[in-house]
Amino acid sequence: MPNSHHAPRIDHTGLTRREALRRGGMGFGALALGSLMADAGLLAPPAHGANIADGLNPLAPKLPQFAAKAKRVVHLFMNGGPSHVDTFDPKPSLTRQHGKAVPSNLPTERKTGAAFASPFRFKKYGQSGIEVSELFANVGECIDDICVIRSMQADVPNHEPSLMLMNCGDARQARPSVGSWALYGLGTENLNLPGFLVMCPGGYPIAESQNWQSAFLPGVYQGTYIDSQHTDIEKLIQNIRNRYVTHDTQRAQLDLLERLNREHLEKRQREAALEARIQSFELAFRMQTEAGDAFDVSREPATVREQYGPGVQARQLLIARRLLERGVRYIQLWHGEGQPWDSHDDIATEHRRLAGQCDRPIAAFLKDLKNRGMLDETLVIWGGEFGRTPTVELPTAGANQGKMNGRDHNHYGFTMWLAGGGVKGGHVHGATDEFGFQAVENKVHVHDLHATILRLLGFNHETFTYRYAGRDFRLTDVHGKVINEIIA
Repeated sequence: MPNSHHAPRIDHTGLTRREALRRGGMGFGALALGSLMADAGLLAPPAHGANIADGLNPLAPKLPQFAAKAKRVVHLFMNGGPSHVDTFDPKPSLTRQHGKAVPSNLPTERKTGAAFASPFRFKKYGQSGIEVSELFANVGECIDDICVIRSMQADVPNHEPSLMLMNCGDARQARPSVGSWALYGLGTENLNLPGFLVMCPGGYPIAESQNWQSAFLPGVYQGTYIDSQHTDIEKLIQNIRNRYVTHDTQRAQLDLLERLNREHLEKRQREAALEARIQSFELAFRMQTEAGDAFDVSREPATVREQYGPGVQARQLLIARRLLERGVRYIQLWHGEGQPWDSHDDIATEHRRLAGQCDRPIAAFLKDLKNRGMLDETLVIWGGEFGRTPTVELPTAGANQGKMNGRDHNHYGFTMWLAGGGVKGGHVHGATDEFGFQAVENKVHVHDLHATILRLLGFNHETFTYRYAGRDFRLTDVHGKVINEIIA
């Protein structure tokens, strides 16, 4: 008889149920059907914490808890804290009191002085007649599709904790970002592109990748960072093209790597970091076929590119629309390097410069989505981590240069706006006091904003949880209430 012995193989040391079915030649049709249905999102959503080894792709589309008004989100982050009293919250009292003391017992981060009138004119727009600064004249033309929240509040007047609060729901502890929660709950409609994508030109902001972290959620739900200052696709997305091996050879290499990783995974109780690594390899491979096209705005008609205008902000907004069309779930677009809206000095020139970079593109983006029938199911969010004081910042040895023509940080009251995605257009919610120092009417904390975002996506923020370290965590922790008044 021929010798039946052979060298030992690692995959023969144990036999999983899936391997037994495969070797037995039974159940091929059922397994194939299950895989197809999972990729198409036709199976019941996986339980919280389900992972790759359960046989379902964690990024496959899932159903929300109830009927959603929004299917996707674009967060336009004005990094550094734009001044609400110079953009979307007009305060005539500041003009009347310019140079005079403003009654307030609110402590500020640094000393501030007298009332500082806005150097910008406000004008009523649309049928709603909402007043908008000349800085955002183009966005003003879209005001009937916008819900302006003038009563936002955060916890502290410091950048890093306020960024963490706005992006992750907690100012101190490492928590999953809003985009990670959305991707965890809904999956993505296109497995060839990242489901949660972050464009920030010129490098990371303060707190860096913590702003789009997945924290204790599986790593597959973390945001994918793109340095959108680049136009060359190979600089925009590193290693997008493999110049050394053929497509089939690369596929064979990845298949071998996946097999080894999965064997490793089974022996380590489905370790989340390893699962995320497997998925990242697969996503990187699939992106080679589709990302180049999605990020290439030269494929857009010249008339469309002209509507958005020139510059980085215009290009990344146009890219965002192309990504939304291809099924990307959550996109965050950061404005500028560092904290560009942090105008401790020269607010008249700096805010005008910054608004000039993004006013036209944002308006074009909103109009483009509306014309394509996408705005109703796309929630667009605009704002920073806090606002700015209505009083002038006094000279210090710190943030400003002693020019006395800028504003300090202000978390007591500021403005954000939402458009599309099931919110009331042409609507103003809440108000700050007559000078714009603090929210006094229909106050909206960041936790309330998060609860409302989840509601629009089809989730109850109190029951949409992830179990970690023996506790059920949620985006809003033990806080937050839905702002039903702004939902259409």
